[in-house]
Amino acid sequence: MTGQLAPERLQTIVIGGGQAGLAVGYYLACQGLSFAILDANERVGDAWRTRWDSLRLFTPAQFDALPGMPVPAPNHAFITKDEMADYLEAYAEHFALPVRTGMRVDRLSRDEGGFVVTAGDRTFHAEQVVVAMSNYQQPRVPEFARDLAQDIVQLHAIDYRNPGQLRDGGVLVVGAGNSGAEIAIEVARGHPTWLSGRSTGQLPFRIDGRAARLGVLRFVLRVLFHRVLTVQSPAGRRFRAKLAGHGGPLIRLKAEDLTNAGVVRVPRVSGVQDGRPRLEDGRVLDVANVIWCTGFHPGFSWIDLPVLQDGNPVHHRGIVPNEPGLYFVGLEFLSAASSVMIHGVSRDAARIADAIAVGARRVSVPAEEPALATA
Repeated sequence: MTGQLAPERLQTIVIGGGQAGLAVGYYLACQGLSFAILDANERVGDAWRTRWDSLRLFTPAQFDALPGMPVPAPNHAFITKDEMADYLEAYAEHFALPVRTGMRVDRLSRDEGGFVVTAGDRTFHAEQVVVAMSNYQQPRVPEFARDLAQDIVQLHAIDYRNPGQLRDGGVLVVGAGNSGAEIAIEVARGHPTWLSGRSTGQLPFRIDGRAARLGVLRFVLRVLFHRVLTVQSPAGRRFRAKLAGHGGPLIRLKAEDLTNAGVVRVPRVSGVQDGRPRLEDGRVLDVANVIWCTGFHPGFSWIDLPVLQDGNPVHHRGIVPNEPGLYFVGLEFLSAASSVMIHGVSRDAARIADAIAVGARRVSVPAEEPALATA
């Protein structure tokens, strides 16, 4: 027998089972609430597993943990993307979080009974919904990319895995943020490599000693990014505008690492000439490969509610004013510069879970999911 399965009612649905969704789940479980986490991937952590092969997190392990469970690595270590994926999977198992994998949400809407979440042949009804996803969903590539010669290999960072995907010859990496810098250094080992884009600055500052560097990072990430650069402060709003313009600063790498690797810095790409990328200074680069590290579009078109402006959710620190019961966690600068980082998502998740608990007390829904497991 085929067709839609019987609808299921839950107190709260969390859409997205990455670090943001798991952090929300942890705090909802602490509140004793009924909820389910819907994730499109087949395994918890797959969003990390599918990134490029050599990727390491840009922040040391001490900043990469979710609430209640440390990352099993030295504080100063930069863990691999697979180690992060395995940590997230172990986290969900340790706390018995009700993650339902293989469930890609197609539509979020509302009827007279509350929110309606459609995922394939499944329909869920809920009083509260948390969209626990970042703005980084659909690859963004400039329109003129289509004018590049067909013999040029083009990859977005989300599709790049390793240099084996590239043709012999030069590589232009477009976008000088953390991903672009990391990929440029890797491909420069076997290809002439150019890195295009404005400098984003760098952290940590040049300081001798591992402890001193960690101390600076601790101040920057947990004080400056977490408490000073917020949506409520003038400095935070200025930083947010700068971040939207050309990305955040380098964290694990430094500008001199690019130079030492043989990566040549060039201005921004302004267009295409004779099938080849043209720079703002008029130079045309004869390259065989272009890797676009140019960010993402939000990709929230599946939300069938009047809560989007220019594709982005309209919210106040994750709470949607004109749709009571709808929340966001994991967005860039949700409440502060740290909101999109692993170490910063927990604060937002805790605050949203508190708001959900207040709303849930108004409606009684039988508990259907296991409570938080203990260590």
